[in-house]
Amino acid sequence: MHISEGFLPAQVCIAGYGTTGLLTWFALKQINRQGNPNEKIPKASLLTAAFFVASSISIPIPPTSVHLLLNGLLGVILGYFAVPAILIGLLFQAMFFGHGGLTTLGVNATMMGFPALLAYYIFQLRFNLGSKKQQSSSPSQTQSHLPSHRQSLRQLGIFAFLGGTLGLALTAFIFFLLMVTLVSADFDAQAEQTAVTYLTLAHLPLAVLEGGFTAMLAVFLQRVKPELLTGR
Repeated sequence: MHISEGFLPAQVCIAGYGTTGLLTWFALKQINRQGNPNEKIPKASLLTAAFFVASSISIPIPPTSVHLLLNGLLGVILGYFAVPAILIGLLFQAMFFGHGGLTTLGVNATMMGFPALLAYYIFQLRFNLGSKKQQSSSPSQTQSHLPSHRQSLRQLGIFAFLGGTLGLALTAFIFFLLMVTLVSADFDAQAEQTAVTYLTLAHLPLAVLEGGFTAMLAVFLQRVKPELLTGR
């Protein structure tokens, strides 16, 4: 799910660098507000490497093939760190694998980084849901109506699944819009639209797969090392 060089007009590529700059500035600003962001750098580095390697794993879905993206997972696990992690991962993918390119790096980073942030916000909604349930209970009923550990894990898994699925699904949707509406006039529009449609639809089952993997990983981390999950 990378846009290669030569498909988009130059002004769109320049605008992509602008939106990526703003997105990265916002993410870094939020990171600097955290207590000690240096503690999360090893985790961010590990998942950046996973994001980098994921593009080399192709999954055949006739009549095409797709590869893992994991931007939703990065959003769920890393939070604001997901944006610079994706930007760095895309840079190395362009340099070593030839996926995307330097001129479209900004567009690709926005296309994957923005959904990753939305995945993070969706995952954080689990706290709001828990707060509303607690407030709706009277003081005398609070103890008897506290969610069990299993219910809490199920709720966490649901929001992690939604975040992981949205990350790839929204990226695929943005990719479809960009390629259909902004592709260079030098290409056969009908053939290009057909190919892009097949490629986008092929990524939908993969989005569900990534959502399931994100949910399983989030539940596992909650059980063994909950401090690795993004939270308040």
